[in-house]
Amino acid sequence: MTAEERKHRIEEYLQRVEFASLEELSQHVEASVSTVRRDLSVLEAAGELRRTHGGARIVTPKTDEFAFSARDTHQLSEKESIGKACAALISSNQSVILDAGTTVYHVARYLEEKAPQIVTNSLPVANLFASANKVEVILAGGVIYPRLGVMVGPMTVEAFSKLRADVAIMSAGGITIEGVTNSHTLLIDIQRAMLKAAQKIILCLDHTKFGRQSVSQLCGLDMVDAIVTDSQAPPELVAALRERGVEVVIAPAAQANGSEI
Repeated sequence: MTAEERKHRIEEYLQRVEFASLEELSQHVEASVSTVRRDLSVLEAAGELRRTHGGARIVTPKTDEFAFSARDTHQLSEKESIGKACAALISSNQSVILDAGTTVYHVARYLEEKAPQIVTNSLPVANLFASANKVEVILAGGVIYPRLGVMVGPMTVEAFSKLRADVAIMSAGGITIEGVTNSHTLLIDIQRAMLKAAQKIILCLDHTKFGRQSVSQLCGLDMVDAIVTDSQAPPELVAALRERGVEVVIAPAAQANGSEI
């Protein structure tokens, strides 16, 4: 592969995932990290991307697929009902990790009276509690990625690897009987650190995630304690998950204008 072909593949890949680590890009183009680092310097000089700590991100994404504001408009009523049902599973005074998923944001809206300590890499979640006196929010360090509304990178992974919490509430790109996957490789290492940091794992997944496999494997079902979903989740897969020992909570339909923080 020539240098030009390699740089073109790097650009194409970043357009697809928006952000990637040096190691990830190295594997994708089958070149050394040092070679990829030089390619990124050339592409950054041309204004095609911006290098970050441990990786690179595209400057002008061609799609809003990953943007928080765009994602939060999908299955909105389902996310609201899931958020309320998931919050009901949290006991008073539990410490909670929240990832940057839009469904998890709807969980956060119901946690102020329950969780005195929240750990997150989500900027919208942190902003939600900015004036809440009852909640201490720990925002993981890292690189701010405004479009995703998230802190990312090796520093974020390191932050979660040093923390412990009672519960982690997380999202995913898809779930099958084979396990849990996510569509954005940028977030996989962070979510894996979250899995290790919490005693209990709850996934919040609307029905569109059931039976779907995304790009990267996150974890097996043995690491999942509970899944909260909506009433349109496929009954066959719900039954199969329960047979595997996963608690599946079906959220009732969202009520109009639930209370907000």
